[in-house]
This record gives sequence, structure tokens and C-alpha cells, in this order.
Amino acid sequence: MDIVRRQRWQDFIFHKMTMLFALTVLLALVGIIVSLTMKAWPALEVFGFGFFTKVEWDIVNDDFGAAIAIFGTIVSATIALVIAVPLSFGIALFLTETCPTWLRRPLGVCVELLAGVPSIIYGMFGLFIFAPLFADYGQPLLADTFGMIPVFGRLFSGAQIGLGVLTAGLILAVMILPFIASVMRDVFAIVPPVLKESAYGIGCTTWEVVTRIVLPYTRAGVIGGIMLGLGRALGETMAVTFVIGNAHKLSGSLFGLGNSIASTLANEFAEADSELHVASLFALGLVLFMITFAVLAAAKYMLSRMEKAQGSKT
Repeated sequence: MDIVRRQRWQDFIFHKMTMLFALTVLLALVGIIVSLTMKAWPALEVFGFGFFTKVEWDIVNDDFGAAIAIFGTIVSATIALVIAVPLSFGIALFLTETCPTWLRRPLGVCVELLAGVPSIIYGMFGLFIFAPLFADYGQPLLADTFGMIPVFGRLFSGAQIGLGVLTAGLILAVMILPFIASVMRDVFAIVPPVLKESAYGIGCTTWEVVTRIVLPYTRAGVIGGIMLGLGRALGETMAVTFVIGNAHKLSGSLFGLGNSIASTLANEFAEADSELHVASLFALGLVLFMITFAVLAAAKYMLSRMEKAQGSKT
């Protein structure tokens, strides 16, 4: 009886400790939301909902709006995802399905090493190496190729100086690619070999095995990897600050200079003097948190819908 009682107490203590660890994460999340809201409240009280739609960012006159920073953050992150997701998918498939055994480990290590490169190194590479080359070769090529297309060509017009929202998106794509590729490679590797071998045995091609066996089996992990990369892209600071141009203006061209929420915080937080300026910067941080939360919530909702649809089919 003493042994049974001791085991019950051990289980009880273990259960409460693990619950405490889980609640700590929840409390930290609530604390972040409350602290950001309290610090941002003076700006939200003065500007109201117009803070999210106003394009002005006038430090001298204490007139602030988040529209330019929100636009730069979303556009640069979207560009990064559009470029990085297909490349990551191809890398992960090559490493797990078609890569020779002797090459698989070195390539995998290289991908993981890219994920460990500090963001400031990417920023320096983007500013001093990529931006000049992009201005001399990349932007003229894009302007000549797409610039003549009606309406769409406006995205590739303007000054070709190498910096801008498009450059920031390209650098972000390079940064998040190893994260997404590593997650995809790991989830593709856990697919039971018997499933793939059975598909090959009935005559399926590699593409059919990937689309009908691997992807349905690893759907949640793939979307999780993409969301991980998107979270990194939305919150990236130093690399974006180096190459986005740090200009508080709204441009209809991807070549135009812009700003992001993270770069605005990095550039101005240490030099903010007025209470309203500091509160506006905290409000930008709150907006970034809300964007990230909305993206993750949408991803979870999409996964739940997909799981329900899959369950109804079976």
C-alpha cells in the first residue's frame, strides 16, 4: 500500500508540475499582450482605429500611422514565401526521395548550417553584395521583362538602386528557406517506407507518390514548417533594416523604398523622445503580434478543416 500511495503522489506531483510548465507559456503570452496594450494605449487613444490606416509618420509633429510599416511587412514576407516555399519543397523532396545516399548528408548539413547564420550577416550580404548586383543586373532584367505588361508592369517600375521592398523579400526568402526545407525534409522522412514502396509497386511515378502519399501524410508538418518560416519573415529585423530602404513612404512599385514594423522599431526605439512616439512604436509591436497571431490562427483553422474533410471522406 505504501508503494501504491507513493506512486500516486508522484503521479500527482508530476501532473501538477507539467501543468505549471504549460500555464507558464500561457501566462507569458497573456503578459506580452497586456504589456503591449498598456504601453500602446496612449497612441491608440489619440489616433484610434485610424492609426492602422494612416500613412503619415511625422516624428516632429507627433503624427503617426502604421499603414506603411504594415504594408512593407506583409509584402516583403509574402514575396519571401512565394519564393522560398517552392524551393524548400524541391530541396526537401530531393533530399528524401531522389538524392544519392552519399550526397544526402552533406547537403542536409549545408541546409542546417544556413539556418544558423545570424540575420545581420544576411543583411550585410544583402547591402554590400546583393543590392549592387541586383541594381546592375536583376532590376533592369525584371523591368525589361515585366515592365511593359499593362497594370502588372507598374510593380517593376521606378528607380533601380538595388534597395527596396523586393530586395527585402528576396533576402528574407534566403533566410527562411533553410527553416522550411529542414522541417519539410524531417516530416517527409517519417513517412512509413511501406506506403511508398506499395505505391511504387503498383506502378506509381515519383510525382504520384509525392502528391498522393507523402503530402497527404505530412500535411500538418508541411504547413507548420511554412508557418515557421512566415513567422521568421514577419519578425525579421536586422536583415530587413539593411536592405528595405527605411523610407516612410508608400510606393506602388516593388523597386520602391519602404519600411517594415521590425525595421521601424529597430531604427527609432532608442531615439524616441516623446511619449506619443514611444507609444506608437509599442502600437506597431502590438500590430506585429496581432498579424502573427492571425496568421497562426488561420493556419490552425485550415488544418482543422482539412482534417474534418479527410475524416468525412473516410
